Amino acid sequence: MVQWQVTRLLSRSRSGSPRAGNYPGRVSDTPSGTPSGTPSGTPSGAGDRLVRLGAIVFFVGAVATLVTVAPLFLGTEPFPSVAYAVCMLMGVGFVIAAAGVLRTIAVQRRQARSAAR
Repeated sequence: MVQWQVTRLLSRSRSGSPRAGNYPGRVSDTPSGTPSGTPSGTPSGAGDRLVRLGAIVFFVGAVATLVTVAPLFLGTEPFPSVAYAVCMLMGVGFVIAAAGVLRTIAVQRRQARSAAR
């Protein structure tokens, strides 16, 4: 009974709301020394923007693929071949996102090399 009450007291903050674990101090979601919003402390750069752009282009291509293939299953008149060309945006979006990942890797490697010197 006493252990249950102690556990209950340790798992709640002063305001009465539960918090993660039973750590008695203040708990922060972001690690110390890093600005909020960036998990590793690296600034958001062009590589991140390329990944976001690639995801958007990939999503547009995926929707175009669903729209283009649907008439084939529904038995209606298929779309013109230009619509099938729009489906290629899925691959283009994947390549753009991969380029963003590679660019981010290159920037982080440069930062690590300069910090090691």
